[in-house]
Amino acid sequence: MRLFGWLVAITAAAALPASAQSPTQLQPTKSTRAVLPAPASPTTSTPAEGAHDLTKADLDAWLDGYMPYALKAGAIPGAVVVVVKDGQPLTMRGFGYSDLKAQKPVDPELTLFRPGSVSKLFTWTAVMQLVQAGKLNLDADVNTYLDFKIPPKDGRPVTLRNLMTHTPGFAETAKYLIDFGEKKPKPLGDVLSRWVPERIYAPGSMPAYSNYGASVAGYIVQRVSGEPFDQYIQRHIFAPAGMTHSSFDQPLPANLRPLVSKGYKPGTDEPQPYEIIGMAPAGALASSGADMGRFMIAHLNHRLINPQTAQLMYSNVNKPFPDLPAMALGFYHEDRNGLNIVGHGGDTVWFHSDLHLFLDKNVGLYISMNSIGKNGAAHALREELLQQFADRYFPAPPQNLPTSTTAKADGAVMAGHYVSSRAGGFNFLRLAALLGETTVAVDKDGVLAASSITDLSGSPRKWREVKPFLWKEVNGADYLEAVRDPNGGIKMFSITPYAPIIEFLPSPGSLNAGWIFPVGGLALLILIIAALGWPIVALVRRRYKYQPETGGRPLMLHRTTRATAWLFIVLAIGWFLVLNDVNSDLTALNGGLDMWMRLLQLVLIMAIAGTIAAIWNAYVVARAPGKHVFATIWSVLIALSAIFCVWLSLDLGLLTTSLNY
Repeated sequence: MRLFGWLVAITAAAALPASAQSPTQLQPTKSTRAVLPAPASPTTSTPAEGAHDLTKADLDAWLDGYMPYALKAGAIPGAVVVVVKDGQPLTMRGFGYSDLKAQKPVDPELTLFRPGSVSKLFTWTAVMQLVQAGKLNLDADVNTYLDFKIPPKDGRPVTLRNLMTHTPGFAETAKYLIDFGEKKPKPLGDVLSRWVPERIYAPGSMPAYSNYGASVAGYIVQRVSGEPFDQYIQRHIFAPAGMTHSSFDQPLPANLRPLVSKGYKPGTDEPQPYEIIGMAPAGALASSGADMGRFMIAHLNHRLINPQTAQLMYSNVNKPFPDLPAMALGFYHEDRNGLNIVGHGGDTVWFHSDLHLFLDKNVGLYISMNSIGKNGAAHALREELLQQFADRYFPAPPQNLPTSTTAKADGAVMAGHYVSSRAGGFNFLRLAALLGETTVAVDKDGVLAASSITDLSGSPRKWREVKPFLWKEVNGADYLEAVRDPNGGIKMFSITPYAPIIEFLPSPGSLNAGWIFPVGGLALLILIIAALGWPIVALVRRRYKYQPETGGRPLMLHRTTRATAWLFIVLAIGWFLVLNDVNSDLTALNGGLDMWMRLLQLVLIMAIAGTIAAIWNAYVVARAPGKHVFATIWSVLIALSAIFCVWLSLDLGLLTTSLNY
């Protein structure tokens, strides 16, 4: 699924809710005609000279020059690219291998890839079919359709419109998100009702991409239609679109299993096991490139929903930034070069995909790859493919936008630490959020760089301000925009590809790596010195037969304080091992780490008790007659370090009653 791997499974943030536009109302029993939205990115729609004709011959020649080199440079074994135009497949190309050991080439007609969160487009299309039929209301409380309860937040219920625009306010979920092998997932209703994620935003107030929300929408389709979700998709989407090599079934039907491309870890030719997605509507699809082409044609030709419903589905519904693309219903806008483009990306652990519909041109573009490649090459490759395709066949005139005179001043306002709006709630995922924070810096010329927004080489991309709080990528086509808060600071920012679904929010003080890292590093260093000094001093004293005058309670407090330092070291090592285990195997999140997390929480409780002893020890040392001032200062520093580590552990959600996350 989108941003799925390590960053998806472990992404977390602490963010304050913010207001967004209220959605327009829909009367689902009436025919509603919506006007296609105007392009959001600040470009012109006037065609530029030098555009290539979009023909099979030209397209194939271009792809033959682009894809093999890109796959080889990125160490990606195989990919499929499909382009459709005017209701027909224009080209369907397989590149590289679906099975490295067998040297089996990718067959665009038969080889199945895993489109990840592109699967959501099938879920959203199913929702719109039922809206069109008058069976669903986009603005009704979703509890109207469910057999479990999703409580309101700030007095506002979750609606289908919230789910389709990723604004229901759910914390992202990681536990039981993915499994591997020939396994059958639990029934969808059981998966969703096991635990309703924490609500971190009021509905409609903040875009925060949600797999759980999309799966709730799929479950609503199942309940309202009276058909299991996968059967509904088969009957109402696959069949009308002519998709014969596609399935949401897990495990796959026997006739499709031999056709699935192997998935690969970067740097290895060992095939990885089939991915099982418990929340199937969010990302469980397996489909051939040709079938995904048929899906794009079915959308562009209104074979699945009528033109009025399609117009409604593609319309701007939530627009967090004035100059960046908006969110439609399920699709997100990727407007560029003066064109209306809607699409969706998708990532499983092994597969990485993108689908784009050029609404003005009746053109669709789809790519899927069977490995993330070297240094996350698949992400950059698919973004470059979209931009270069648009520039080659639908170019916009070059723009020479001058640098804004406010560049340095606005850059200074932007500088700081940011977390993702796609948050993990109050649990250990906050630790991953702290470790993965984005740092925005500005150079002497006012050019911005955000640490997590990188180019093909892995270096932070550069951004030049072209009007107040709107930056254009240096030597690129994307834009970065910020929205101010009422106090003149930054409320949030995002970039062209992610503006409708994920925002960067200023880190709150309790989750700001700018001060937590240096203070935490110093505190841990003090505790390490105290812990290591304890046995070293004891050995030296034994060697020279030195008997200290300290005894009784002061000695007990001294030893307890040093033991507490060791407990914090154990905590740091333990959580490092937990995160490392998750990084190497996401199934560790499926309950296998619960016992170790509880043990670490027990260590933390002991460390909290020991911190009280450290404070008491500092008091006793300070009051003791004849004590050297250094001993007093050192005991106080140890106590303060322990206090900080306790606060940080509690702040990061490392001590919780529940192990749902």
